[in-house]
Amino acid sequence: MSRIKEKFSELDAKNEKALISYIMAGFPNEKTTLSAVKGLVKGGADIIELGFPFSDPLADGPVIQNASTISLEKGTKIEKFFKLVRKIRKLTDTPLVLMTYTNILYKMGYSKFISEAKKAGIDGFILPDMSIEESKDYLNAAKGKTDTIFLISPNTSIERIKKIANASSGFLYLVAVYGTTGVKSGIKNYTIKAIKETRKQTKGKVPVGVGFGVSTPKDVKRYVSAGADAVIVGSAFLKIIENTPQNKIEQKIGSFTKSLKKETKY
Repeated sequence: MSRIKEKFSELDAKNEKALISYIMAGFPNEKTTLSAVKGLVKGGADIIELGFPFSDPLADGPVIQNASTISLEKGTKIEKFFKLVRKIRKLTDTPLVLMTYTNILYKMGYSKFISEAKKAGIDGFILPDMSIEESKDYLNAAKGKTDTIFLISPNTSIERIKKIANASSGFLYLVAVYGTTGVKSGIKNYTIKAIKETRKQTKGKVPVGVGFGVSTPKDVKRYVSAGADAVIVGSAFLKIIENTPQNKIEQKIGSFTKSLKKETKY
């Protein structure tokens, strides 16, 4: 059983949903990333999503794009990233998910990249630009090694939800709002409907996580009440990192994470 699957089973037994926290690796530097991870662990994050910077991050809003640019400028490369993951693994057994873009894996070769990532301690992948139609080689390379987390949106057809859910392991990522990450526009009725419809189609075979535009404990509570198995928060953490002195990062991230995690209990 994968670390991610184990985590969802453990939470299920405690009547809790998962809090998934996203940060950009190397933003604004490695030391800060490690401090942020310590804060996430202390605050009770169930799964940590690590962004690897990409020069053209289509799914990301301005906050994550800015973090990506800074991380690239500071020299975050694949080898450096894997070393960082190994350091994180010494701090925690929390499941780690890598969020990046397909070209990063394709360049090295899916099998080689996934094997290296797995060795470093990565448990799953989110590739926002990986379409289900072009995923055969990627899925074959990941099989039995890491979880493959695909994205759907509120307007994904029922047939397509089934198809994508079948290819997903770990969890299925439901994009809460139309547009890019970090755009705060309130919780939409169409998102609540989408959560219910997706759960109906997946029949509990794969957990459903909701992300994009989630930034407060109130948001987390609302999505958990609507039936989400996991809630994903990203840009809100990057804003804290951006506006907090290095020596206060761990404590600030820790207390914010705790406030979000509190709302995942039902």
